[in-house]
Amino acid sequence: MNIKITSDSTCDLGRELIEANDIGIFALQVTLGGKSFRDGVDITPQDIFDYVAANGILPKTAAGSSDEYENFFRAQLEGHDALIHFNISSKASSSHSAAQIAAKNFGGKVFVVDSKALSTGQGLLVLKACDLRAEGMDAQTIATTVQGLTTKVNTSFVPDDLNYLHKGGRCSLAAMLGAKVLKLHPLIEEDSEGQLIAKKKYMGSMERCIRTYIGDLRLQYRRYDRTRCFITHSCADQQLVDLAKREVAHMFEFDAVYETVAGAIITSHCGRNTLGVLFMVE
Repeated sequence: MNIKITSDSTCDLGRELIEANDIGIFALQVTLGGKSFRDGVDITPQDIFDYVAANGILPKTAAGSSDEYENFFRAQLEGHDALIHFNISSKASSSHSAAQIAAKNFGGKVFVVDSKALSTGQGLLVLKACDLRAEGMDAQTIATTVQGLTTKVNTSFVPDDLNYLHKGGRCSLAAMLGAKVLKLHPLIEEDSEGQLIAKKKYMGSMERCIRTYIGDLRLQYRRYDRTRCFITHSCADQQLVDLAKREVAHMFEFDAVYETVAGAIITSHCGRNTLGVLFMVE
C-alpha cells in the first residue's frame, strides 16, 4: 500500500526530516500588517520578532479552510493509495475540523489525526506514522494506532518571558510583571486533551530553569521511548541550546536527539528563547 503522510506546518520537523521521510506539509497562515504569509515558506521567526517589537501586538494566525485542505489532499494523493494527515491540536485551532470535512470527499482514502499536540509533539506522531508505514502497516491501522498514542507524547516547554503569552491573552498583566520581577519561568505543558496548561514555575536564570526542567522530566518519565527526542526552541541563545543538549545526553539515552527551530505559527504564541524537550513515553 502506497501511503502518503502529511502534516500541518506546526509539526516543526525541519527540512531534513521532512524530506527524508517524504512528508507533505500544509502551511498555515500568518498575517503581518494586513499581508498573509505561509508558515515555513515565506516568513521566518525573526519576521515575527521584528513585527512585535515594532507594533507591540502579535501577528494573526489562521487555520486552513476545508476547501484549502481538499485541494491539498487531492494534490498529495496523486500516485498514492491513501493519505494520513496530522493536525495541530483541535484545542488550539479549527484546522482539524476543516481537515475532517475535506477528508469526506475522498471515499475513505484520507485519514485525519488530531495530534492533541503542537510543534514537535505533533512531529513525534508524524514520524511514528512514518515508522509504521515502513513496517508495512495499512493506512487505517496506522491512523488508529497513532491516534491512540497522543497521550504518550510529552509536549512541554519553558518560555523566557510571558510577554507573548500576555499579548495572546494567555496570562494577565500582573502575572507577566510579577514573573519578570521574580524571574519566574512557567512550565507550559499540553494535557491529554490537547489543552495548554501552566504546570509549575521555575525561578532564576533560564539556564538554571532549563537544567531543573530537564531533571524534572527525567524524574517524571522513568520509562520512555528511546527512538528519538526533540530539543525545539524559538531561536534560543546558543548557550541555552547547548546546555539542553548536554543535560539530555546526561539524563536520557535516546537513539537520536534532534534540534529544531519552531516555525512562525508556534513562535507567534511563545516568543523568543522558549525551549522544550519533547519525546514519547511508554
